[in-house]
Amino acid sequence: MARVAGKNAADWVVRWDLLLRYRLIEVIALWEGRLTTNHLQRAFGIGRQQASKDINQYLTAFAPKNLQYDRSLKGYKPSKAFKPMFTRGVADEYLQMMHAREDLSCALEELDVRELNTEVLLPPSRDLRPAVLRPILLACREGLRVEIQYASLKNPEPEYRVIQPHTVIHNGMRWHVRAWCEKNGEYRDFVLSRIQDKPDLSPPGDMGKEKDSAWQRIVTLEVTPDPRLSVNQQRVITRDYNMTNGMLKIKCRAAMASYIVETLRLNGDHHRKPTAQQVVLGNRQAVSEWLWDND
Repeated sequence: MARVAGKNAADWVVRWDLLLRYRLIEVIALWEGRLTTNHLQRAFGIGRQQASKDINQYLTAFAPKNLQYDRSLKGYKPSKAFKPMFTRGVADEYLQMMHAREDLSCALEELDVRELNTEVLLPPSRDLRPAVLRPILLACREGLRVEIQYASLKNPEPEYRVIQPHTVIHNGMRWHVRAWCEKNGEYRDFVLSRIQDKPDLSPPGDMGKEKDSAWQRIVTLEVTPDPRLSVNQQRVITRDYNMTNGMLKIKCRAAMASYIVETLRLNGDHHRKPTAQQVVLGNRQAVSEWLWDND
């Protein structure tokens, strides 16, 4: 059993399996805009009758005003009075759930299980609204183009863009969408929290991920201990990263290489002490064409 308490809920004691299902109900309904029994069936390996029972029990016992059935959608959609009861109503919950797939750690991380004596440090949540994420996800699934107003550090004043997105990505700190940019004539990454308005869907395009060479290309990053460390210190780093023969090989899409380099601080800043740097990119020259700092 897990106890659910908060400003949106009374002190309820709910079985863990039901709590996970209720969370899925809220997350899918809020961020995809359509919930069916199939979502629960696929996620939890249950039958349609049980899935229907779970949705009805959620509505009857906890949130009678949250969902409404839409015959045209053949499923439930969030009502205008939707108020999260088992979730926080933030985009990271949906995106992490998609990222985690069958890994229950993300679904369980906020349960009140104090005896586990663990703590998870999460990056701050970026501003992201359902009105932005829903059409972006739909465009990714259907190969549609999207009209957006986008602000960047280079152009802080929002400007009109037409993009064809194919994949929503988490780079370790924030969420962005990989998309073909019609203005620049190339594939780029667009930070989701910087899309200003509600994206407008446009007719399908022909610049999907199959034409994104940086997305299709798989590269290997070779991470090694900073050579400035002593032999004994390098042994410690080798164990930390579970390296084989003093090297950790990370396979990734070329489009994601710079994010991994940035997250692991592999930029090779020689002004940083070796005990702070700890690891470096051993094959920088071989993958330099895919890195931002390739000078």
